[in-house]
Order: sequence, then structure tokens, then C-alpha cells
Amino acid sequence: MMLATWLLFSGCGGPDADLPAHYRNLTVPGELLASEAARERGHALFLKHCAICHGVHGDGRGIRSEGLDPAPMDFTNPEFSKSVTPRQVFYWIQNGVPGTAMPAWKIFTDRETWELAAYVLSVGKTHR
Repeated sequence: MMLATWLLFSGCGGPDADLPAHYRNLTVPGELLASEAARERGHALFLKHCAICHGVHGDGRGIRSEGLDPAPMDFTNPEFSKSVTPRQVFYWIQNGVPGTAMPAWKIFTDRETWELAAYVLSVGKTHR
């Protein structure tokens, strides 16, 4: 029991270790994440649902971002896509981010969530 507790709190298990088991074990659809068409569909969803806070360019400067603490994530920062995993982004879209204004978006299908993740992960790579 002590070993299990140590493993749980020691950060072992990689960057997705803090996610619930279901999300840690998700198969990441690499082809979809690399697909330009998927990123375009994700971009359309982003503009419709996310840009109000995250800004039309994904820079965290949406029309409803003022006064949010912490501020919405700036996806244009290349460090963002380097510091997160696709599973984390998928989880945050579906479940929100505790301690922030980021809500859970339960209206999206899994495919739409992956398409949004594909777009969000690509923003910092295209705005250098």
C-alpha cells in the first residue's frame, strides 16, 4: 500500500499522470491531430465556442477575457504546445480547468474534442 501511495504522489507515470485513469489511457488519434482538415474543423469550433474568451487568434485576448483570473490560456505561445499533451488538452476541453473560468464542454463529441485539441495544439506552432 505504501508503494502505491508513493507512486501516486511522486509524479511517476509521465505527463498525463495527473489525469483520471480513463483519460490517461485514451488512444491519441495521431493521424487526426496531424490532419489539416481536422485542424480546420477544430478552428471553426474554436471560433464559434472558444474565441469569446481565448480570442480569435487564440492569444487569450477574447472580448470576455477582461477580469478573468487567471487569464485565458495564450495558445500562440509556443511553450504551450510544448508543455502539454494531447490527452491533457482533450481532458480540459471535456472537463474544464479547476480554478479558472474554463468550463466543461460536454456538447462536443469525442471527435470534435480531438479536432479542437488538434487546432489548439497547432496555434503556437503557426504563430512564431
